[in-house]
Amino acid sequence: MKQSRLSRKENVAGFLFISPWLIGFVFLFGGPLVASLFLSLVKWDMFTPPQWVGLGNFVRMLGDEYFWKSLRITAVYTAINVPLSLFIGITIAMLLNQRIPCLSVFRTMYYLPSVVSGVAVSMLWVWIYHPDYGYINYFLSLLGVKGPMWLQDPLWSLPALIGVGLWPVGGTMIIYLAGLQGIPTQMYEAAEIDGANGRQRFFRITLPMLSPVIFYNIVVGVIKALQVFTEPKVMTEGGPNNSTLMYMLYLYRNAFKWFKMGYASALAWILFLIILLCTVLLLRSATSWVYYEGESRR
Repeated sequence: MKQSRLSRKENVAGFLFISPWLIGFVFLFGGPLVASLFLSLVKWDMFTPPQWVGLGNFVRMLGDEYFWKSLRITAVYTAINVPLSLFIGITIAMLLNQRIPCLSVFRTMYYLPSVVSGVAVSMLWVWIYHPDYGYINYFLSLLGVKGPMWLQDPLWSLPALIGVGLWPVGGTMIIYLAGLQGIPTQMYEAAEIDGANGRQRFFRITLPMLSPVIFYNIVVGVIKALQVFTEPKVMTEGGPNNSTLMYMLYLYRNAFKWFKMGYASALAWILFLIILLCTVLLLRSATSWVYYEGESRR
């Protein structure tokens, strides 16, 4: 009897401790989630009563050229940005894992850009990409090369945004660096005694031991890239000629520019399903290439 009473008191205390999170989840996440599911099945402009359309919003996407275009542009952005971030992050982490002078200064310099506001970074890169007085075209002119219009050129606008997307690579670099420092040095010493060169040590020790960190950054990177919004909104507004019309920007236009809340909610649910599918596929693939120390392999 005393034990059950004590258990009840512990349960009550536990629920009281987590109640702020539960309240926040219900009102800030769970409630809006259910509301968006309802809105995806209606036609609503925020000013008139919702009209039930069922799956009409989802069927409409099949004939919406801007839906497919934004999906394609976002897919291209993700397919290029994520591998580049992976390669650059690991490269910088490998360099900053060496014993060099002023190491903490270099680590701080590479990490700081990842904590700067996205709007501020976007405004900075608008200036850097400026065709007349931007730094990039200035340095190209020193080499005798006439720089492109960048953000005003449909051919170069998306590559320019991909370049900006690599700006916060210092955040992933820190995670890779932590993973590198967690690899036992005895493994490298044993491999060196066995005659393994640098390339063999990298591919046979570093990459396998770093694979859980790589997997985590790939999953997070894909999710972030599919939801990119700030850079195209601030820098190009989806232009020129909708060449940088990212999926989230198209969703934003439907919701807050054209007040098509029902259609925007349907777009949001499609994006959720795409992210869910990508995450599941990555999780399935992890069993064949991600190595966890101490995990038994059959």
